[in-house]
Formats: sequence, C-alpha cells, structure tokens
Amino acid sequence: MEENKKDVLILAIETSCDETAAAVVKNGREVLSNTIYTQIKLHTLFGGVVPEIASRKHIEKINIVIETALKEAGVSLEDIDAIAVTYGPGLVGALLVGVAEAKAIAYATKKPLVGVHHIEGHISANYIEHKELEPPFLCMVASGGHSHLVLVKDYGEYEIIGRTRDDAAGEAFDKVARAIGLGYPGGPKIDKLAKEGDKKAIAFPRAKITDAPDDFSFSGLKSAVLNYLNQCQMKGEEVNRADVAASFQQSVTDVLTEHTVGAAKRLGIKKVAIAGGVASNSSLRAQMEEACRKNGLEFYHPSPIFCTDNAAMIGVAGYYEYKKGIRDGWDLNAKPNLKIGER
Repeated sequence: MEENKKDVLILAIETSCDETAAAVVKNGREVLSNTIYTQIKLHTLFGGVVPEIASRKHIEKINIVIETALKEAGVSLEDIDAIAVTYGPGLVGALLVGVAEAKAIAYATKKPLVGVHHIEGHISANYIEHKELEPPFLCMVASGGHSHLVLVKDYGEYEIIGRTRDDAAGEAFDKVARAIGLGYPGGPKIDKLAKEGDKKAIAFPRAKITDAPDDFSFSGLKSAVLNYLNQCQMKGEEVNRADVAASFQQSVTDVLTEHTVGAAKRLGIKKVAIAGGVASNSSLRAQMEEACRKNGLEFYHPSPIFCTDNAAMIGVAGYYEYKKGIRDGWDLNAKPNLKIGER
C-alpha cells in the first residue's frame, strides 16, 4: 500500500559536522522545509570545529530542529514515509546523535530507516533546483574534508574518478585563511577578500600528479603560501593579504576546473556538476561555468544554501535509496570513514 502512494515524503536528518539540520523532501526533488542550526559562531572562538562541542550542541538542538522542519512543511510524523539520516563520513560523535535520533523516530513511528552517505547527499543537492538533471553526469565534490571527481552512473551508483592525495580543497582554504589572519571559516572569508586582490600577483603552484591526472593535491600549494608569508616576514616586507587570497584561490580554482573539464571530455560526459562547501565559491562557479560553456558541456550547481551541509540534500539522496528498496536496521551505526558507494 505504502509503495503505491502518489507522493513520497522523506524526513531527513544531518549532523555530520557542526550543522544540526532536518528537512522534509517530497518525491526526491521538492524541498518542503530545510531547517539548519549552525554552530559557526561557537567554533570560531576556537579557530575550527571542536568535535565534543559539536556533539553536545547537536543533542541540545536536534529535537527542536526536527519539530521546526515538520511544522514548516505542514506535515506530521504520520505523513512521513521514511526517515533518512547521514551515517558517514563525518565526526563520529556528531554522526551518532543524528543516527540515534533517526532510529528512535523510525522505531516509535514504525517507519523505514534509510542511512545516507554524506557525500552522495552533496551530489544529490544538484537535483533540487535542476529538475531536468538526470544521471549520468560528472560531479566535482569539494568540501572541508573531500576533493573528489565522481562519475554518477545512475541514482545511487557512483564511481570515483579522482580524489585528493593529501589536503582537501576546503581544508587548504581554512589553513591559508588562518595563516593570513582571516580566521574561521576560511572559504567565505578568502572568497570575499580575493575580490579586492590581484589573482595574478603571486605565482602559486598548480599541482599535477603524473600517473593520475584526475587526482588532486593541495598540500604543496598550502606550503607555498606559508613559505611566501615566511619570506615576506624575514625580509620585512608587507604582505598584501588580498593578493595572497586572490592568487591562492585562483590556483585552487584552476586545478579543480581543469581536472573536471578534462575528465568530462576524456570520458565523453556532456553534463558536469559541482557540490560541497567549496562549490559555493564565486570564483570557482564562474570559472567552471565559463570552461563548460567553451567546451560544450552543460553545467549544474546548487544554490550556496544547498552546497554547505544541509538535510534537504540528504532527503533527496534518501528518496532514491528508498525507491531502490534500501532499508537499514537497528544496527545502523555511525561510520566516520565511510567510502562512496559503500553501505
């Protein structure tokens, strides 16, 4: 009976890092509500996310966030068809809060439980505003913990084409932001300051891995920025922070764009998408759009609110898992190092 209903409503929960989020998604494409409680101000005091504090805040806020999401969607738990929850990758303590909550709701309401991969959620965010987008397509996922080139073969079917060998793109943004005194979170602050600088002022490296052209490496770039800052200090030269931000950002943007477009052309894929926190970077979005246009590729990207961690994207990914018949049991556990495609 349940499977034949016209509309499928998913209640989604996301607590992989420092956002406590819940959403209600209809039929995998329509977001009825998307409630996010962010802890950024709290973690800014420490210059980055403190896992124990994140976990405690999730416990404090998760019930009210879910209640708000249901209220904004105008639905009750009885109307929900399944509960989707991020179970990895992420901070283990933070993930456990969401998983425990989802299991409790699913048990109490006798609704199906569907565990969702966080990165697969980021990729699925593209479906929200691009109703016409369907697999196959190539997605470049760039966030604080990941830099992946993923071939989306079908809904829920992924192949990693390229990955970072060391620092993720977002991690490099945070470290460079800290080094030039911008603080946390680094991505938005560098994006803003870079608009005032000259992106050609400093020749920072663009790493290429000879035996793996689709893989990324950002640790050399990060080291180059730190070396530049140290040399300026030793020579007593004043640092133009805007130029450093712009030149660093351009280096990251060039690498991400070239690798993505190059892989799409080689694989014969005509559709390219971006996802993850770094996908909200204005320089990256503009350059990817231009490169795709020049190479005859269709370009897709989520709005910034769906690039950073949110539960709507988990609801979308959860819908397609649910439709495939995937159900998780009460033994569903947090998996902080979960790989794409694993269950």
